[in-house]
Amino acid sequence: MTVHFIGAGPGAPDLLTLRGRDLIAACPVCLYAGSLIPEAILAHCPPGARIVNTAPLDLDAIIAECRAAHEAGLGVARLHSGDLSIWSAMGEQIRRLKALAIPVSVTPGVPSFAAAAAALGAELTLPGLAQSVVLTRTPGRASSMPETESLANFAGTGATLAIHLSIHNLARVVADLTPAYGADCPVAVVYRASWPDQRILRATLATIEALLPEDIERTALILVGPTLGAEGFDESCLYAPDYDRRFRPQRAGGRDHV
Repeated sequence: MTVHFIGAGPGAPDLLTLRGRDLIAACPVCLYAGSLIPEAILAHCPPGARIVNTAPLDLDAIIAECRAAHEAGLGVARLHSGDLSIWSAMGEQIRRLKALAIPVSVTPGVPSFAAAAAALGAELTLPGLAQSVVLTRTPGRASSMPETESLANFAGTGATLAIHLSIHNLARVVADLTPAYGADCPVAVVYRASWPDQRILRATLATIEALLPEDIERTALILVGPTLGAEGFDESCLYAPDYDRRFRPQRAGGRDHV
């Protein structure tokens, strides 16, 4: 049987994809990251399902659960928060499962940076200000950072930065980014985006440290860049009346590929 890796989204139970919901409902075994997956998502498990919180388990124990389910002919829903493409530890699990010839599938989820941007009502790419978003983090106990992937290097691009897993390193974030972005650059901290206890702090690189409450120590995303709260940005050409495109040609025979 298959181990289905499912991105369970940022927290709100209704931000789970329909595919993810249906796979959970079809699997007699569910492994989930206990501290980050809301119980309402587990309600989709079928009656009598084996539900295992993987928070206290190491990698060997997680793979053993998957192997036992596979040998019993049972499908597994493996739930991770957010989307599986970043910082999910999915890669090391899939590598071991493939070595055991256990089939896997991957279902994407709503990433935390998208939920944070939605909470802010913000578009992270605005004409004339930034057209790129960098998803990054600071070094931690679980993973170091390549030398080339420093905050200072990313700041040099002027892109909007979505800095994960780093609220405990806020002082370092401010110190590394201020030379490139300036002390007045907008910053937003979104704590537990989409959860009922979500909190939002808006500030600048100069003021964010003083405003951060002591109880926000984890599960908070830091967004930095000139697009946050910007008003004086250019309008894109996409909806301009004279913009020639496939579905709204402005001249005879004219057609853009957008």
